Amino acid sequence: MATLKAVKQRIVAVQKTQQVTKAMKMVSAAKMKKSTDRMLEARPYSARIHEMLQHLLPSIDRKDHPLLEIRDIRERAFVVITGDRGLCGSFNSRIIKKAEEAIAVFGRENVKLICVGRKGYDHFRKRDYNIIGHFTQFFNELSFDHAVKISRMISDLYVGQGLDEVKIIYNRYLNVLIQELTVDSYLPLEIEDADSAHYSEFLFEPDEVSIVTSLVEKNMNVRMWQYLLESNASEQSARMVAMDNATNNAADMIKSLTLQYNKTRQASITSEILEVVSGAEAMKNA
Repeated sequence: MATLKAVKQRIVAVQKTQQVTKAMKMVSAAKMKKSTDRMLEARPYSARIHEMLQHLLPSIDRKDHPLLEIRDIRERAFVVITGDRGLCGSFNSRIIKKAEEAIAVFGRENVKLICVGRKGYDHFRKRDYNIIGHFTQFFNELSFDHAVKISRMISDLYVGQGLDEVKIIYNRYLNVLIQELTVDSYLPLEIEDADSAHYSEFLFEPDEVSIVTSLVEKNMNVRMWQYLLESNASEQSARMVAMDNATNNAADMIKSLTLQYNKTRQASITSEILEVVSGAEAMKNA
C-alpha cells in the first residue's frame, strides 16, 4: 500500500497539472473565438468568388490559362495542413493518417508533398516522403500574406514542374466539437456541378486573358486563406476540448487519490490504536 506521503505528493502533482490544463483551456478558448470570427467573416467572400469563377469556367478556353488546363494525372501534389503544436487530441494524427492513405492509393513515388504546419512536416520528413515545400511556425501570426505565399508557390510548381493535380487535406470547422476532415481539389479548377452551371457568353473588359488570370489568382489566394483559417479554428477548438477533458480527468484523479489518501490514513490510525491497545493489554497481563 502506498504511503501517506507518496499519495499526498501525487495529489499535489495532479493539482499542479490541473492548473496548467485549465490555463491552457482558457487561452485556447480566447484564441478559438478570434480564429472562428476571422474564419466566418471570410467564408462569404471565399464562396462568392469561387461561385463566380464556376459560372465563368464553361465559357472560357482553358488552353489559354495554364492553371486551368486539365491534364492526364501522372504526378499529384498534396498540401497537408496540420498544426505547429500538439496537445490538441487527434487533430494532427487524423490529417496525417488521411494523407498517408491518399498517398498509398495513388502511389508514393508519384506524389509530392507540401507541408503546412510543423507536425505534418516532421512526420513526413522522418519517413523520407517527397517533400517539395514546407511552411511552419506562422499560425500565431497568421495573415493573408501567408496564403498568398503558399498559393504562389503551388501555382509556380504547377506550371513549372509539371504537376498535374493539387489537392488540399485539412480540417474544416463545423462547430466546437466537430471538425470535418476534408480533401479538396485545388488545381486544376473544375466545374463542381455541371448540371447547374450557366453556359452563357460573357463580355470581357479589357480582355479575357487578363480578367480570367486576375480572377483565378484571387480565387487561389482566397481559397488558401480560407483553408488556413478553417484549420486554425479547428486546431484551437480541438485543443480547448482536449484541455477541458484533461482538466476534468485531473479532477476525477484528485478525487480518487483523496479517497485513497483517507483510506490509507484511516488504516494507519487504526494500526496505531491497535498497537497502543495491544501494548497496554500486555503490560496489564505482565
